Amino acid sequence: MAKQPAKPPVAAKKSASAADESDFILHSLQAAFEAKKRYAASDAEMMEFYRQMLLIRRFEEKAGQLYGLGLIGGFCHLYIGQEAVAIGLQSALDNERDSVITGYRDHGHMLAYGIDPKVIMAELTGREAGISKGKGGSMHMFSTEHKFYGGHGIVGAQVALGGGLALAHQYNNDGGLCLAYFGDGAANQGQVYETFNMAALWNLPIVFVVEDNQYAMGTASSRSSAETRFHRRGTAFRIPGMEVNGMDVLEVRAAAEVAFAHVRAGKGPVLMECNTYRYRGHSMSDPAKYRTREEVQEQREHHDPIEGLKKTLIENGKTEDELKAIDKAIRAEVAASADFAESSPEPGAAELYTDVLVGEY
Repeated sequence: MAKQPAKPPVAAKKSASAADESDFILHSLQAAFEAKKRYAASDAEMMEFYRQMLLIRRFEEKAGQLYGLGLIGGFCHLYIGQEAVAIGLQSALDNERDSVITGYRDHGHMLAYGIDPKVIMAELTGREAGISKGKGGSMHMFSTEHKFYGGHGIVGAQVALGGGLALAHQYNNDGGLCLAYFGDGAANQGQVYETFNMAALWNLPIVFVVEDNQYAMGTASSRSSAETRFHRRGTAFRIPGMEVNGMDVLEVRAAAEVAFAHVRAGKGPVLMECNTYRYRGHSMSDPAKYRTREEVQEQREHHDPIEGLKKTLIENGKTEDELKAIDKAIRAEVAASADFAESSPEPGAAELYTDVLVGEY
């Protein structure tokens, strides 16, 4: 089950060592976030958030179908249930300057960037028209054009690479920041903390985002992590932490505004924990027998990010017919992406020898 938010931080009491104590305790952005916890989105922005989250949901449902038909091979990790995290955060990015890196559950993050669903689906099915020429598949998508640096299959490896991207932003003085996603399972990897330490030492422009979907593969985070309030993990490195409801896109966007402003002001890294929930198994090969159907149903019925925003839109005057029209258009777009992928050729044999070595040293 998704964790309930921790109690708001209590101000430090005065003591003989008040300066040291308050300096340590105040390494949190939670108070600033709590002061304005939901983003004041316009109707147009909310409709776009709704459309983007629904696109991810329908795309991933179609990917699951194609996997079942044998058109997608290898591993395939779906983002169903977690849509509010990618949309809430990436909608606040500066696409001209900022970079994104994530793990192997990456389809949603690419769609959140506005990348054409056709080339993503083509990549999933291993076709030449795919964004990585059909050679990356589900877990290894990449687009330097969009400053999206993967898609990485090694648990936690992307965090250290994200530190390098942030160092590049700092070195080039381009004003950009890196958004580095990882999961609750990866949160126990040693390289994550090495990167925290360097990012804090060098004051790097990076936001570390823990997408806590409550299960590290098939192990509940409460069984695999001694500290399950992951936003506290940066405290030893004096990295401010934030705890966010990752099932509410407006709350995630509000948190992004606070975190990104902190980083862009030159104050160093931020660690954000987004409490979310995946409805499907860890990958398509996971039957998810480690949790009950009732647990999943409770999340769907009471915490679904798309249904939650839909309710807000209807309260603001939008009609069921308007929202159904969006869903119909998205279903058609996703179907077209599947048709495009299925009709695209597989990579030629010559592609085995490209992208292996760089052209110049």
